[in-house]
Amino acid sequence: MNSLIDKYNIPGPRYTSYPTVPYWDESTFSPEKWKESVVRSFHESNSGEGISIYIHLPFCEALCTFCACHKRITKQHSVEIPYLESVLKEWKLYLELFEEKPKLKELHLGGGTPTFFSPQNLKTLLEGIFATVEIAEDHEFSFEGHPNNTTKEHLQTLYDLGFRRVSFGVQDYDPKVQKAINRIQSFEKVREVTEWSREIGYRSISHDLVFGLPHQHWDAMEYTIHKTLELKPDRLAFYSYAHVPWVKGVGQRGFDENDLPSGEEKRRLYEDGKKLLQELGYIEVGMDHFSFEHDDLYQSLIQKKLHRNFMGYTSSKTQLMVGLGMSSISDSWYAFAQNVKTVEEYQKMVEEGLIPVVKGHILNEEDLLMRRHILNLMCQLETTFDSQDAIPELENAFEMLKEMESDELVEIQGSTIKITEKGRAFTRNVAMVFDLRMMRNKPETRIFSMTV
Repeated sequence: MNSLIDKYNIPGPRYTSYPTVPYWDESTFSPEKWKESVVRSFHESNSGEGISIYIHLPFCEALCTFCACHKRITKQHSVEIPYLESVLKEWKLYLELFEEKPKLKELHLGGGTPTFFSPQNLKTLLEGIFATVEIAEDHEFSFEGHPNNTTKEHLQTLYDLGFRRVSFGVQDYDPKVQKAINRIQSFEKVREVTEWSREIGYRSISHDLVFGLPHQHWDAMEYTIHKTLELKPDRLAFYSYAHVPWVKGVGQRGFDENDLPSGEEKRRLYEDGKKLLQELGYIEVGMDHFSFEHDDLYQSLIQKKLHRNFMGYTSSKTQLMVGLGMSSISDSWYAFAQNVKTVEEYQKMVEEGLIPVVKGHILNEEDLLMRRHILNLMCQLETTFDSQDAIPELENAFEMLKEMESDELVEIQGSTIKITEKGRAFTRNVAMVFDLRMMRNKPETRIFSMTV
């Protein structure tokens, strides 16, 4: 395995979309075309599966130096109400596009730090949205909580509003690592919020762990995993730290790069961490996610319903996902659109009655085809091409896969590609073979994190 990681550990996308954001063709995109795609998708899907909403809540009281999210650091909670009022105004602009009441299937609060906002202000936001929609019977509402500022009132308020899944960012329990990434939180605090969630009735509690952080070593990671098992979260995200300090404003210069684990050390964190999680009863789902058998994420994998979008892996799928808030990304299946990236510009555009998108991509027929196959590989670990998939580069792609087949990462049976158990760690590499936009215009500088 070591030699394979040396061979395939290259920069590559995480494929929460296809085409990936650096390869969006903005020359064919316009706000009007985006709205047309939203109307089309809503018409096709609302009466059936419904829609998803992602709300980006960008404020944090402190900067975590490993974070690559769009955020605003402030301790001034007076920003809460004006921002949430803007989110509701943006949602009203989307409502004006719809010909009937939306059926809300999935909603996620991300950040930033959603629990920066008071329980009452979150309730006001959500009740404002819920008053305009029909909530699907099998809805899935989830949010991200910071263990240090998630209160029992937060958990109870959101539970009463229909939330049943919560994700806590743990990262690592080693004090030295926590200091380096400016994310100091005790195991006792994580235990408290996890136990509160369970007592209140949340059916899926998730913890995020990250490997490859500064000063990480195996003994400490082993300790973190064993401490995590004491709390038995229903699912885990076991992410590779994406070191992308060249992306403007991500704040990843809070430590010396020499403090990051070497390639060999990071490899052990990944391999031994994954092995230990599986020995302790977690099942790998998709890429970098694990869960117990009872969790919806695993059940969706078994039922071949696992989906992947800008929120990561989800146990349910909707064709239309509306992203609200500064920097949010929306997905109509036929197009992507990203909102402006500053709070001030976001609020100004909404006040002017404009859907605040700043860039996007309209998918052509080839994009739609390759998106489907890459999504199959990321979620089901297999895909099948048919005779109608007549794209010249496909022959080259299958040729490139032959080396992966000889390395036992994939099995090729006619026009079907299956990622093997050994190949799971290289899922992103397999998907890259079919990333036609990247193949035609390979980046001259590094724009993605490493694949392992």
